Amino acid sequence: MSDSLLCASAADDKAPRWTRAEAEALWLKPFNDLLFEAHTVHRRNFDPNRIQLSQLLSIKTGGCAENCGYCGQSAHHHTGLDATRLLDLDHVLAEAEKAKAAGATRYCMGAAWRNPKDRDMAKLVAMVEGVKALGLETCMTLGMLTATQASTLADAGLDYYNHNLDTSESYYPAVVSTRTYGDRLETLELVREAGMKVCAGGIVGMGERVADRLDMLVTLANLPTPPESVPINMLIPIPGTPLADAPPIRPFDFVRTVALARIMMPTSEVRLSAGRSEMSDELQALCFFAGANSIFVGEVLLTADNPGDDHDLALLRELGLTSVTSAGHD
Repeated sequence: MSDSLLCASAADDKAPRWTRAEAEALWLKPFNDLLFEAHTVHRRNFDPNRIQLSQLLSIKTGGCAENCGYCGQSAHHHTGLDATRLLDLDHVLAEAEKAKAAGATRYCMGAAWRNPKDRDMAKLVAMVEGVKALGLETCMTLGMLTATQASTLADAGLDYYNHNLDTSESYYPAVVSTRTYGDRLETLELVREAGMKVCAGGIVGMGERVADRLDMLVTLANLPTPPESVPINMLIPIPGTPLADAPPIRPFDFVRTVALARIMMPTSEVRLSAGRSEMSDELQALCFFAGANSIFVGEVLLTADNPGDDHDLALLRELGLTSVTSAGHD
């Protein structure tokens, strides 16, 4: 933790690792000072010139019962996206092989569900086992889980489960009303209890205040065990969704958010996720310096555009960054 901030006492298990006041003090630092501190923390815990590459496949698209205001896959919004059935195993494995050949070490599978049905669990287990057999780390994002479903996925060998908090608890009802913040936290707890690693972050640029970004990061950092993977998404405004006209986040504020995530969760992978297709190379470079050390590669991120392998490889080459070459590197 920053030497300019007070750490919670190790003797007091109930004391938070971070308070809002401490996070705000970080946010208000001069930009250069904040980046220097974030990079120092990053360099202390990671090779600053290595980037972990993941790839994300939509294994079931559209028709989701949730009304998340940012999501083009919600059945509540009119975005022109057709709903599909769960992909078959051969299709998923073929795409995973392509991802591995392109340099990805983690393969993430996402389904547009409020929660998976028990009848789908056997197919999901087969996907996890098949992707792991290729030598890739596995991650899934399927919505809320029951304890039994979490245990089933863990037993299949699922490495990570993604379930983003999205934003602060106070702003959450303005974004989603079909489930609660408590529902989100409960799923994260079930995932952790089942023995899987947690992938949880949020989305910025949804009209939230700075205080909401800070509160989201404080919540994540104060989980009993902070997430091993923290995706920071920049909102992709999708026509037909309630947040289609949300004002974009200022680039320097996005970098500050990444820097705080790195300082507050020093051993977590911090991933630049959605929105990279709208980021300049210079903005991404600042984020890497601030502690981001993971990206999604490929032409598509679920249903949204992504920069593509050629552009990403050119950027990494320009910055002298190399990709992690084996699964299991943390």
